[in-house]
Amino acid sequence: MTRAGGLPQHELTAQLLRITDELADKFHGVFGRETIERFVDETYRLLDANATIKTHLATLTARFAKQRLTDYGRAQGLTKVEVPQVLFICVHNVGRSQMASALLEHHAFGKVAVRSAGSQPSGSIPKEITEALAELNVSLTQAFPKPLTDEVVRAADVVVTMGCGDSCPVYPGKRYLDWEVADPVGAPLHRVREVRDDIDRRIRGLLAELLGD
Repeated sequence: MTRAGGLPQHELTAQLLRITDELADKFHGVFGRETIERFVDETYRLLDANATIKTHLATLTARFAKQRLTDYGRAQGLTKVEVPQVLFICVHNVGRSQMASALLEHHAFGKVAVRSAGSQPSGSIPKEITEALAELNVSLTQAFPKPLTDEVVRAADVVVTMGCGDSCPVYPGKRYLDWEVADPVGAPLHRVREVRDDIDRRIRGLLAELLGD
């Protein structure tokens, strides 16, 4: 049997086992192996169901499972929380939410943890978006569409929806914002720049509030 990316089932199983072993080492003393196996398996299935291009699913599974476990630990109070965390949400997680998360990471210098997700993640990040961000020396080379999961919402201090009518679970003690921002996907580069600058202004304002500047 051949699975996503052309991998035979036994090779896929071996890769997921390796990911589990690596994460078991990283989260030793925080999570048991059963929990880590569950997150790795579920993460792979989530990405496999939503990915348009499936060549690097194992690598993306390792990265996303690590992020999810980090957020789960934060939400459960199992890990030390040192900085506020912000979650950006749009439908496909290839446009506005990716731009916002990249810009906040760029300006925050590690003083804020940043996440992005989509209610229906699909496609890939358009080159006009990566080009517009590159003009500000902001890179999106490691970004990929990610599904919205429960633990990422629970771990967030601020949840920002990007003007697309998305709803997400509401938990007490969190700040929810909705930014009415134009969709840059499919737009020419000059319009993408306008969206970028709009988001950048909002990001700078939010960061000043979070850091008390």
